[in-house]
Amino acid sequence: MDEQVTSGFVPPPYPYETLGEVRAAAAERPDGAVDLSVGVPCDPVPDTVIAALTDPDPARPYPPSVGSDRLLAAAVGWASRELGVDLPPAGVGACIGSKELVVGLPHVLRLKSPGRDTVLYPSVSYPSYAMGAELAGCRAVPVPVDDRWRIDLTAIREDDASRALCLWVNTPSNPAGALDDLGGAAEWGRAHGVPVASDECYLEFTWVGPPRSVLQHGTQGVLAVHSLSKRSNLAGLRVGFYAGDPELVSYLREVRKHQGFMVPGPAQAAGAAALDDQAHVDLQRERYRRRLGALVEVFAALGIPASVPDGAFYLWVAAPDGDAWTLIRRLASEIGLVACPGGFFGEQGAGHVRVAAVATDDRIDLLRERAGC
Repeated sequence: MDEQVTSGFVPPPYPYETLGEVRAAAAERPDGAVDLSVGVPCDPVPDTVIAALTDPDPARPYPPSVGSDRLLAAAVGWASRELGVDLPPAGVGACIGSKELVVGLPHVLRLKSPGRDTVLYPSVSYPSYAMGAELAGCRAVPVPVDDRWRIDLTAIREDDASRALCLWVNTPSNPAGALDDLGGAAEWGRAHGVPVASDECYLEFTWVGPPRSVLQHGTQGVLAVHSLSKRSNLAGLRVGFYAGDPELVSYLREVRKHQGFMVPGPAQAAGAAALDDQAHVDLQRERYRRRLGALVEVFAALGIPASVPDGAFYLWVAAPDGDAWTLIRRLASEIGLVACPGGFFGEQGAGHVRVAAVATDDRIDLLRERAGC
């Protein structure tokens, strides 16, 4: 009898690496492609961060896994100033950028609650929520979003809630820039005994009303995840932090010590300097607001309706006739713009394209010129 062979996990193609043909077509335009497919910061690193990185001392010792006293104090100070939330330093922990924590959280939560096996996440969202569940051997269960792209908590089935390790929310959301009811999410989580993990990396680019955090609705049963990649143009430095429920934060801090997760010492020093300075964030906010408006004009010139989102720095554009790939190829060939299809973010996102306002002003102006604005 032949031995049965069971294959293990086979990684799917990384979504953004499937755009090679589109990038090549866009690059044929004079002055090349304007690649707005990935949310990669393009603007200067703040001077205060550069100054912090010149100090060699933090590079010498092993950095504390939970975060240096300086970094934790800076995170606590930022939360107090910008959110009106008072956190104890022990209620905060450092992470190697937010994606590392997003993908790794289901694994740690399953160690804590082995009787549960499900991760709930918005059906149109950052692909890493579902991938984190899959890599942890969990069920990834999408929760439908409403006609404004907000998570619909009423659509969660009770049998899924009873098995849930966590519920992910993301405000402002990637890709649609939606603003969820974070208070309602926190309340739902407490009522069902499910931790609510709130990805808030775009919080400071909220265009409708003030920035909002799940922490403003109490810390019990919630975990907010923050990153300096977007607010401070530090994607390459990999600095983030998490904060919230004291018991959950304490568990994460202790497990992560054993896992060996440590933000490098110089990055922690630079992260603290970035959190202490809000002026560069205000400048960055105006850059993104201006670029979003300019991109709306580009789409209008092409006869395609688009609007500035409620938050984040992406345009979420409905493709004519619901054909995202045809629109993506048109954008590449006509004006050299590289966008990504909404299907990257879940089946409910099909028929849309996402455009990241992450090129410099001169490159956005080049798109305006090509579109005839």
